[in-house]
Amino acid sequence: MTRQSAYQLLTKYIKNPILLKHSLATEATMRAFANYFGEDEDVWGITGLLHDADYELSKGHPEKHGTLLFKKEPNVVPAEIERAIRAHTYEWSNVLPQTRMEWTLACCDELTGFIMKTVTFYASRKVADISVDFLLRKLRQKNVFPGADRKKILLCQSKLGIPVVQFITVTLNAMHSISNILDTKLEAEKETKK
Repeated sequence: MTRQSAYQLLTKYIKNPILLKHSLATEATMRAFANYFGEDEDVWGITGLLHDADYELSKGHPEKHGTLLFKKEPNVVPAEIERAIRAHTYEWSNVLPQTRMEWTLACCDELTGFIMKTVTFYASRKVADISVDFLLRKLRQKNVFPGADRKKILLCQSKLGIPVVQFITVTLNAMHSISNILDTKLEAEKETKK
């Protein structure tokens, strides 16, 4: 599977610009962690890009999230990527993450989502303005996005052997590397709300 074919598959099912932005952020982060671990950057990146491809299909049925894409598109996604996508929703799928790629996706999916929400605290609404220290403070504040699964983010320490500060740093740097894409979309969203 190429990155282009994965992106076409993603945009076939995801129309919400915020979800597309989250998918791009997770792709960039997974590529960064593939590089960090010396793994295949394309496989990890495509996994991050497609991890929420069925999110709109499964709306109202979280227990189906991570499975519907493969019912709609059987035998299109490589088995290694499919298993990682199923495992990132292990709370419902009962497919527990086992590999480093699977645990990285489970942890960084939650963190990239948290970062995109945290951007709303800045007047500039720019990913590039977010710092590691700011994120650490917000993660400690339980009233900030209480729906975010902080325990899942912190699993980076026990499952991947990466201290949380390092995990946040790699994730944030990856997102900064595509901030021109993420920030452009954020600015456009900000303008339409005026």
